[in-house]
Amino acid sequence: MLYYAVVFLVIALVAALFGFGGIAAGAVGIAQALFFVFVVLAVASFVFALIRRR
Repeated sequence: MLYYAVVFLVIALVAALFGFGGIAAGAVGIAQALFFVFVVLAVASFVFALIRRR
């Protein structure tokens, strides 16, 4: 999932470079959403791993 967030971020940067504002804004929004979902899942996985060890 982090891979897809990076891909959308790169798409947003390339679109912004060429002046496609709407496409860049959409790709940035998708990249942010995927990144935050990744962070939440990573933290949840870490917490469950700590709980499971006890």
